[in-house]
Order: sequence, then structure tokens, then C-alpha cells
Amino acid sequence: MTLTLDLHRTIELTDEQFEQICQTNRGLKFERTAGGALVIMSLTGGETGERNSNLTGQLWLWNRQQALGHIFDSSTGFKLPNGAIRSPDVAWVKKERWEALTPLQKKKFVPLCPDFLAELRSVSDELEELEVKMQEYLVNGLRLGWLIDPEMKIVEIYRPDRPVEMLDRPTTLSGESILPEFVLDLTGILT
Repeated sequence: MTLTLDLHRTIELTDEQFEQICQTNRGLKFERTAGGALVIMSLTGGETGERNSNLTGQLWLWNRQQALGHIFDSSTGFKLPNGAIRSPDVAWVKKERWEALTPLQKKKFVPLCPDFLAELRSVSDELEELEVKMQEYLVNGLRLGWLIDPEMKIVEIYRPDRPVEMLDRPTTLSGESILPEFVLDLTGILT
């Protein structure tokens, strides 16, 4: 379940104020929309946490072998070009883009959109809200995104300038040219 507070008419949260809210309330997970609304997200249950660990672990292992970029977990905030601060379940950024950031930028909310990300729908997530978020990532520079829905057993694949591709009960997903040679085994994620 998510709760969205429209603070824009009352106050405009600066990046520093938003970061302070996140630090002060570590038991909660927050995002900020491009319009300035504060999104409060609930913690996930055990099944979702295990599925997300499986997904992140496979991507981490591939990245360790390939050394092409950097992996980020669901607690990492990305400040998108539209001003939103989002935290996908797992994200990957090409090495060159990460290394172009200053040391201070690497410590704060990452000021770019990931090259790749995945959102794993939990039972409390509204599918439509996640689809809107995936479109927001695309508009802000995402090159490949997966919206994985274990309940419906579907995966939506997001790519720039292409319609969303929907897969029913896939067993694997390809990282395509964005994540060369990466193949995600969906055993334990969709099952």
C-alpha cells in the first residue's frame, strides 16, 4: 500500500529536506513525485523480499563477472531529470555514467535515471501506479525496464520508443544489449 501526501500547496520539499525526512524515518520508504508529492510506501512481506533478493542477486553476480556498471538496491534514491526522486527495486547504471558523477553526487540521491531497472509488484502495489512509474522512468532516460508481477505471472518490458511488451509466464528474461549476456531465471520470482 502506498500513501501519497500532496505537500506542494503547503510546502515545497527541497532535496535536503526530503533527504532529512528519509534519514529521520528509516523505518519507512519514501519517494517524491515530479509534482512534489511525498509518497510513503509500506515495507514488503517475506515473499516479496525473497523474490527481490533473488532478482538482485542474479543481477549482482552477472555484473560482478562483466564489470560493466553498478547495481543499486531498493533503498537507493534516483533524482530523475523531471525532479522526482524514485527508488526502483533494483537498478543498474553503466560504469561510465556512474564514474562521471562527483564524489558528492554519489553520496546523495543519484542525479540520473538508471539505464536498467526492475520493479517487482508486491501484493500491496497497485499495478496502474507501477505502470505510470515505469513510463516516468522511460521519459527520463530508462533504456530497459521490467515490471514483474508474480501474482498475475506476467512481465511488462519497457523500452524507449517501443510499445510495452507483455509476457505471460516467461521462464527467463534477456538483458538484451543493455545488459549483454544477462539472462534472469524467473524460478523463485514468478513461481
